[in-house]
Amino acid sequence: MSSPAEFYRSLPPISKAYGTICVLATTAFQLGLYDFRSIALVHKLVFSHFQVWRLITNFFFLGNFSINFGIRLLMIARYGVQLEKGPFERRTADFLWMMIFGALTLLVLSAIPIFWSPFLGISLVFMLVYVWSREFPNANVNIYGLVALKAFYLPWAMLALDVIFGSSIMPDLLGIIAGHLYYFLTVLHPLAGGKNILQTPRWVHKVVARWRIGAPPPSSRTQPAPGTGGTTFRGRSYRLSG
Repeated sequence: MSSPAEFYRSLPPISKAYGTICVLATTAFQLGLYDFRSIALVHKLVFSHFQVWRLITNFFFLGNFSINFGIRLLMIARYGVQLEKGPFERRTADFLWMMIFGALTLLVLSAIPIFWSPFLGISLVFMLVYVWSREFPNANVNIYGLVALKAFYLPWAMLALDVIFGSSIMPDLLGIIAGHLYYFLTVLHPLAGGKNILQTPRWVHKVVARWRIGAPPPSSRTQPAPGTGGTTFRGRSYRLSG
């Protein structure tokens, strides 16, 4: 069994960086080093007082140290890591672009009053859960040791639990919307014969290459064989390790 340090070093770069920043942000808040309101997404302050950092910092606060914070961190450690080691293996730029696109989508949605939230990190994490459920639709998932189901239904089951426990469904719902938009544009639409209009920009590849983030990409991207991922439910037939 690996030590915590070995486990941390084994994590892929983007998931590790995002999870680490989230932990540091909450730790600094718990120590009283800053007021969480100074990093919240408040559109009036962004546009009237040019506090543009709020467009980014709001994604790194997942709440106080609590059970819910731990669950969200575990989501990154499981679903984000399995995505980055599976469908996005040796495609660090593509995974980073997925996160950037998700963040941009959530920012646009948050401009609609009914969708506004001061912190969008929870929604970004739930986007990872949604995309994972589409890439590994037939994986078996157990929720709190009570309910066993296929991964395809996981986001909806978690949404239902929020309703049962009286929690707000808006963060999860925003994550589902952002995740489905990404998956539709990059997987479902191309599989149906359309063009992939959401290809990773060249500047993202340059950033990853410049900072040597992750493993070098393969010489040619492997496409799913015809018939292996052509339905909405089957995903792209990736296997879970371990």
